[in-house]
Parts: sequence; structure tokens; C-alpha cells
Amino acid sequence: MFPFKADYHPYASKRKPVFAKNGMVATSQPLAAQAGLEILRKGGNAVDAAIATAACLTVVEPTSNGIGGDAFALIWMNGRLYGLNASGPAPALLSIAALKERGLKSMPETGFEPVTVPGAPAAWAACARRFGRLPLTETLAPAIRYAEEGYPLNPVLARFWKRAYQKFKENLKGEAFAHWFETFAPKGRAPEAGEVWASPDHAATLRKIAETNGEAFYRGELAEKIDAFSKKYNGFIRKEDLAEFQPEWVEPISVRYRGYDVWEIPPNGQGLVALIALNILKGFEFAERDTVETFHKQIEALKLAFSDGKQHIGDPKDMIHPPEAFLSEAYAAERRRLIGSHALMPAPGEPPKGGTVYLAAADGDGNMVSFIQSNYMGFGSGLVVPGTGIALHNRGHNFSLDPNHVNRLEPKKRPYHTIIPGFLTKDGEAVGPFGVMGGFMQPQGHLQVVMNMVDFGLHPQAALDAPRWQWLNGRTVEVEPSFPHHIVQALAEKGHEVRIAVEPNSFGRGQIIWRDSETGVLCGGTESRTDGCVAVW
Repeated sequence: MFPFKADYHPYASKRKPVFAKNGMVATSQPLAAQAGLEILRKGGNAVDAAIATAACLTVVEPTSNGIGGDAFALIWMNGRLYGLNASGPAPALLSIAALKERGLKSMPETGFEPVTVPGAPAAWAACARRFGRLPLTETLAPAIRYAEEGYPLNPVLARFWKRAYQKFKENLKGEAFAHWFETFAPKGRAPEAGEVWASPDHAATLRKIAETNGEAFYRGELAEKIDAFSKKYNGFIRKEDLAEFQPEWVEPISVRYRGYDVWEIPPNGQGLVALIALNILKGFEFAERDTVETFHKQIEALKLAFSDGKQHIGDPKDMIHPPEAFLSEAYAAERRRLIGSHALMPAPGEPPKGGTVYLAAADGDGNMVSFIQSNYMGFGSGLVVPGTGIALHNRGHNFSLDPNHVNRLEPKKRPYHTIIPGFLTKDGEAVGPFGVMGGFMQPQGHLQVVMNMVDFGLHPQAALDAPRWQWLNGRTVEVEPSFPHHIVQALAEKGHEVRIAVEPNSFGRGQIIWRDSETGVLCGGTESRTDGCVAVW
């Protein structure tokens, strides 16, 4: 049976883990989770449920993702794990020189400059084509229904929506941004909690994607509209960029940790950061979770891993070192030796040469999906393609304009990507999908929930509920208000500059599904920091 302690749950949340046998979908919005469950009940498998949930999330959580964003997936199907990288590259016209001609010294957060080719619709089509049982016309139907008929906002969604509206109202000037306000603030304000919001244009776009298996977005009517919008406002993306895009099936990367294999998508994603940190930490023994030594070593390992990631991760074709170079036992031992009794200022090593939504889905046949998609930094670029409801993402904001950096901006190149799905296996069998959304918090969240379950025996819900920390830079660490105060003081004595967060929503939002290999029973947890839901059958 499950390797969890009886019901060890010393934290504030009253939620318990959810168990089921025939199927499970866990995500941050109840309507989206139920959309996935609806598809399972209609005979779809875990992949079909994930597609339905992902498409629905573009409607019911537009503050975090959209049709115009990117996606990644880890799919356990018929006893094997597959990886999908559906992150789009920079347009062919976008370059460091082009930005400098506009007087820019860094990549803006909004506007056309940070817009890269969206990959999410291609991810849905690729997953359905390779593994799905049902057509997109059926799996996207719940999302289309909610977009047409509308749905009432939940409290957390309304809060993020209002915050984004206030920021955009203050900062977005110019005609190109008017379509965002028409779509997401039709009454001249953000919708309130309990208020019904609908987007007929969004519904029509999803229907075109469903009926053409994504072709309309990349080589049809929707591509033409994106192209025309970009040309009108001196943007960089063109229909040719969309037509050339294909998502890439990749081999997942992993480390062995306490008898489990922890899997991530390889670069250009930052899953490698989580694996580097876990590889360092497996050389230590941790008797208890809530001790200063546990947190100190976690933070120090993460700082070293992030330093490596920010220095070396980019589009794989430009990386000097392959991912496996960072995951060797020798390199882990070398980095581990740097961890002492006091907080260090992290620096990257040199190995030997050689705003997001997350969902987890499982069916009764043992198939499981870890899926993540994002517009980045909330609503993304602030641009909505007229008449489509497509909010374009701003993933190119992560590019460096330093021509010597591995993550430098170049035409047709993919940027360092923050969104990462995770997956656990043990002895060649699937344990299950896990993820923690939230920018650069994601590998930190992965590290913490994996250790909560594997090292400290917490069930999925308790692993998510436990107070979190996040490293920001240098020696600065931020902790949630519920974090034990005596440990905050002890960390400060070790040289960490610890601050208690004013904004509690910056620590990520996660979902976990764990499958018992003997009985097939599923155990799920959902984020208590948002309006999450585990829908079961």
C-alpha cells in the first residue's frame, strides 16, 4: 500500500487526500477538473482528460494560461514515459539587433517584443494524435461550452484578475492593447467573484482548433489573424513562424532519489534545476522535515542548482554541456562539498564537458499525465488577437540580450522556460505526476514536495499543504507566514537573510496524483492556496 505515515498532517489545512480507482483529475479550477472527469466518463483515457482539462483552463483560469501560451507534458502510457516539449521559438524577425534598433536594452514584459510562437494548441493536437482515444471536437467541448455560456469566477481567480487589470490599466497604453480590455474587462473593470464571464470569440477559436486538429491556428484562419494583427502594430511574429512550428517529443531526464526516479523535461525547461538539487541532497540524511539543518541544506542545494541553471540552460542546440553532465555523481559530490554550516553566495559550477496552470490526470488502466501550460506572468503580453480571444504570451521575456549568454535572443530559438511537469516512478512502475506552478518557484516547489513525500512520508495533500520557502537571490530567502518562526530565527543565525512574505500567493500552486502499484488505487492532493479540486471516478 501507500508509503505514507498514518495521517501526519500538522499544518493548518483541513483537506484530506482523495482516493479513487477508475480515474482522477487534479488541477487548480474545479470546473476544469470536472471537464477532465467528464471526458473520462465518456470513454476517454488520461491523455484525453488532460487535453480537456488544459483547454478548459484557458477559459476558466485565463489569469495564468491561454490558447496563446506554451505547454509541456510527461505521459505514462502502456508502461513507458514520454515527454513533449511544445514551447515555441522566437519569430524569425526577432533579434537582439532588432530590439536595439527600437532603443531597448532589455526584453520588455508586454507588447509584441516578448511574443514567441505559442505551442499549447499544437500540444493538444500532438497528444490526441499519438495517445488519445477521442477527437478534439469531443475533448474541447467542455471548454467551448464554458466560453460560450460563461461561468462564475471563484475568489482566488477574481483576485488575480483584478490585480492584472489594475496593472495593465496603469501600464498598457496604445491601441494594440485595447483588445485585451475589451475581452477581459468588458464592463470597464475586472469581473468580481461570483460574476459570470463569457468569451464567445474564445469559444469560436477553440471550435476551429478542434475541427482542424490545430491546423487553423498554425496554417489557417487563426494564423492569418495573428499575422495581420502583428503586422498592423509592428510586431515580429508572422504566419510563416506559426506554419513552421512543430512540438517535439523528447526523452525525459531523471535522477535516482531514495529508490525513486524523479523525471523532468530536458532543457530548454528548468526541470534540470530540480534534478541537480535533488542529486546534491541525496548525499545527506534527513531525519525530520521541520529542522533548521533540513531547510538549510535544501536552500543551499537549490541555490547551487539555480546558479547552474541560469548560467547554462537555454535552447539545447546552444548549450555547451548536456543535461547528464550536471547529473553525474561526481558533479553532485563536488557541489555538495560547497555546503557548509552558513549560507553561501551561490556561483555556477563547470561540469566536465560531455503567472502557469498545472494538471495531473490518471485513468483506470494505469495511464497518467503530468501537463503544464502557461501564458507567463499572468495574462502574458497584454495582447489579444482581435476577434479570437487569443491572449498572446510573453515567454520571450526570459531571453537575454547579452550576445555571449547561452540564453541569448536569436531568431527561431527557444528561451529558458520556467514551466515544468514532474513525474515519479519506482522500480520501473509509475508512481504518478506532480507539479507546482509559479515561475521560478517551480523547481523549488518540485524539490519540496518530492522530499515531503519521499523523505518525510507525507501523503500528497499534506505534501502540498506544508509551509514553503523560496530562494530569491544571494542569501535572500522568503518564507510563508505559517513557516515555523523558530526555524526562521535559526536560519538567520546561519547567515540566511530571511523575510516573511507579505504576498502568500507567490509560493506556487501544485497538484499530485500517487498510484499504488499493487491495487491501482489513486491518491490525489490539490493546492490549498487556490481554488483547486481533485475530481474522481
